Amino acid sequence: MLRSMTAYGRNALKTASGEFVCELRSVNHRYLDVSVRLPDSLRTLEPAIRESVAKALQRGKVDVSLKLTQSSATNQSFTVNEDLLAQLSTAADKVKSLIGSAGNIDPLRLMEWPGVLTTSVDSQELLTKDAMRVFELALIDFVEAREREGEKVSDLLSEKSAQLLILNSDVRTFRPAVIERQKEKWLAKLSQLAQEHDSSRLEQELVYAAQKLDIDEELDRLECHCSELSKSLGRVDSVGRRLDFLMQELNREANTLASKSCDVITTNAAVEMKVLIEQMREQVQNIE
Repeated sequence: MLRSMTAYGRNALKTASGEFVCELRSVNHRYLDVSVRLPDSLRTLEPAIRESVAKALQRGKVDVSLKLTQSSATNQSFTVNEDLLAQLSTAADKVKSLIGSAGNIDPLRLMEWPGVLTTSVDSQELLTKDAMRVFELALIDFVEAREREGEKVSDLLSEKSAQLLILNSDVRTFRPAVIERQKEKWLAKLSQLAQEHDSSRLEQELVYAAQKLDIDEELDRLECHCSELSKSLGRVDSVGRRLDFLMQELNREANTLASKSCDVITTNAAVEMKVLIEQMREQVQNIE
């Protein structure tokens, strides 16, 4: 199933530890690039979050944000790091003496310093467990959003590919008549010359010119690439790079078709093909 690299997922959860809000956003990227923002009390979860994202996704620039508003009614127990607190108090007194600042030290400001207050092991385990739970739910919502968007892109690519095959069939149908008209045009110009010509040499030149205008190979390859595109849309693994390569090959064949064109029908069809391929290419850029 196709997945879009552009998606958004969110989950909020209220527990005894507090209120958690986790959001995931992603845009297209050549590789998987994960950025994680966590509160200080949950920094230890970053490796686990990165590992979970890497297992679920293969490409995209992903931003993970987890916010925590701790409940005032929580049963967490805190331990004061007295050594660190004493060092901070001494440093604050020294700074105050140097700059001549009046007033007492605010204990609440000292408590905000990382490491001054630590929670009990049981409280921290409950906190991290709740945080991982809300993250995992947000990740599920995020992956489902990528799949829903990918399904829409898959339908669009199938539609554009079908239109491409119709143009390809039209060109193949009209091509014999185009070659015949071109041959008549050459013979008409030759008849206007007041010189005799070697008929066998003329036939050789006509065959050579017709070979230069032969586009059966390009039409066959266009059909093969569209067939491969259809197969790729049904794969369960990451196909973004494969689809991007197919777009390059389709565009190459359309360019060759246009360069060999000698009539309005083929030229217009080649232009329409290039438009369709460009529309598909823009969508493929967001496929994982």
